[in-house]
Amino acid sequence: MKNIFRKRTLLFLCTLFLCIFLPAILLCSHCFDRALFHKITSAYVQSSLEHDALSLHFVMAYPNLQGIHLKDAALPVYSKEASEASAASRQKFLSVLSFLDSKKLNEEERYTYDLLCDRLALDLEESDFSYYEEPLSPTSGMQSELLLLFAEYPFYTADDVETYLSLLQSVPDYVQGLLSYESEKSTAGLFMEKEDAKKSAQQCREILTKEALSSGTHFLQTTFSSRLASLLQKGLLTAKQQSQYEAQNQSLLSKSVLPAWQLLADGLEQLSDTGRTRGGLSQKPDGRQYYAWLVKESTGSSLSMDQLYLLLQKQFQKTYKEMKQTLTTYQELTGGTPDLAPVNDGFPLSDPTAILEDLQNRMQQDFPALADLTAQTVQCDIQDVDAGLEAYSSPAFYMIPPIDALMQNTIRINRSSTADGIELYTTLAHEGYPGHLYQTVYSSLVCDTQTLPIRKLFSYGGYVEGWAYYTERISYEYAAQVLAEAEGSLG
Repeated sequence: MKNIFRKRTLLFLCTLFLCIFLPAILLCSHCFDRALFHKITSAYVQSSLEHDALSLHFVMAYPNLQGIHLKDAALPVYSKEASEASAASRQKFLSVLSFLDSKKLNEEERYTYDLLCDRLALDLEESDFSYYEEPLSPTSGMQSELLLLFAEYPFYTADDVETYLSLLQSVPDYVQGLLSYESEKSTAGLFMEKEDAKKSAQQCREILTKEALSSGTHFLQTTFSSRLASLLQKGLLTAKQQSQYEAQNQSLLSKSVLPAWQLLADGLEQLSDTGRTRGGLSQKPDGRQYYAWLVKESTGSSLSMDQLYLLLQKQFQKTYKEMKQTLTTYQELTGGTPDLAPVNDGFPLSDPTAILEDLQNRMQQDFPALADLTAQTVQCDIQDVDAGLEAYSSPAFYMIPPIDALMQNTIRINRSSTADGIELYTTLAHEGYPGHLYQTVYSSLVCDTQTLPIRKLFSYGGYVEGWAYYTERISYEYAAQVLAEAEGSLG
């Protein structure tokens, strides 16, 4: 009996351990890995943004509430030592992540884990191409991009104005860092071509001038005043503060930013004859390898260059056949060829706000509604690009909102390169609904970037622009519906 009792007792204890204590231990182990993962990602976000006040503000409107505190309200300044330290930091993060068991994370965390490991590995690969990046290219260089970001820098509180003015004050040091980098590129034999350097220098001299600042018409003056007026209207600023900030902005633009841009132009011109190669990346020592890295970094694809080439070739051939068949059908039906000359398409919608509303209504037949994920109203500030920025801006652009101000979206239209009619309609579909704006808000709500803010630091141009282009194509069908309805109402 005693043996039987002992066996039953042992069996009971084993069952108790397997059913209660072992799952609890495993659960505790899972909790440990998940908690550690969140600590690692939080530390990564902190280290990535604590010395970059500009990026931080576009990622988080109220970083203090997220536990992120700025070390210094200044632009990050390039130095070779800082670049090497950054690479070492990424290597440490990657090493720490390797100790985690990703199988113990939930599905969303595991996906973020994979993205982070991939991102860190890509960044470390980039360190093999130290001087191949070009921050001052004539097409989208920082000589224009930084000023555009300043113009779009949102003011949520008076403290944001203080930080903004501090950023302006740090511009000379930032420019010195850029010139140091370009000088090192030159020494390494990797400086840009002479024509590009001349164009970039010319942009520096044209985008910010003494005459425009003296007249008070520069976009960094007019947009600043507009943002201050909004704070004043909301009761977040006094009239006295507004006047003081206006004076500080004027002084910093004239005494800090303008001289820095002139120095940048002079520096580029002095280095313009030092470029040793012509014909793009293919002519540089490791240019082809860097191009392959760029493709991988931009698209997120792991396909080789040969595989991507074959994929594109196949798609081009398919598209060509479809276009040829469409032209043949058109000729059979009309007896002529299409007139490709631009015409007034007579599109009935011209107001950007009305167009966005129409797109939101029509896309419901194809895409999930944002209302299914949130009861909040998605807002969009849609305005024309300042005339002073038209020469340096794309036809339109969407500003990704901070993770803690997700419902406050921004779209800008460049009227100098975007015509009214169907072109404006499809452009706003690309930037707004069901394009970038919808994609950003929907994906952020689904993956909950509030819980995992590190996801906000990941960007894959191929995915983002691929989606926007896909939805832009669909919007032509919506535009056809608009035209058909307009014709029906007339009939």
